[in-house]
Amino acid sequence: MTELEKYIQTYFGIANDDLTKISSFFKLVSLQKGDYFLKTGRYCDRLGFVQTGIIREFVYTNDKEVTKWISTKGYFVVDLASFVFKQTARWNIQALTDCELYVIEYKDYQRIGQLVPSWAALEKLFIAKCFTVLEDRILQHLSMSAEERFNQLFSFNNELFNQVPLQYLASMLGITTETLSRIRKKMSK
Repeated sequence: MTELEKYIQTYFGIANDDLTKISSFFKLVSLQKGDYFLKTGRYCDRLGFVQTGIIREFVYTNDKEVTKWISTKGYFVVDLASFVFKQTARWNIQALTDCELYVIEYKDYQRIGQLVPSWAALEKLFIAKCFTVLEDRILQHLSMSAEERFNQLFSFNNELFNQVPLQYLASMLGITTETLSRIRKKMSK
């Protein structure tokens, strides 16, 4: 069973034959470090699931880059508004390391509902999970100090601090690189 199939099975608990139908639409795609999965201004016509590697979702705003999320194994990458509503993408999605992703094209994503009767309910759960993650991130930014956000990310995935440039992590945490350096120095004492 692939990581994608494990994820789908764990979160949605679907029957094996439906799982096989869904996963058959996903194709393994490789990205080299620096390659883009999506660029701002284009249309997001595919959804990816990270099998290996690290991918950053970011936007240029006010003459700086703002990192929304850094995806590792077991996470989806997509500009959801572009994918669902056919708007131009606001997010750049770029490989920070060599990556392998399971990718489904939009046209195939649309076909799943014809083959899997429970797809509408599963898709609703998926979208709800996306919004729950977003709500959690908003709550963290509104209610936690910079140090608390750092500690939470570090305890969740401390390997990121060895693999991802600190300015990207600082941006994702909503702090400056200098603040991140001060927090790291304080934690190492």
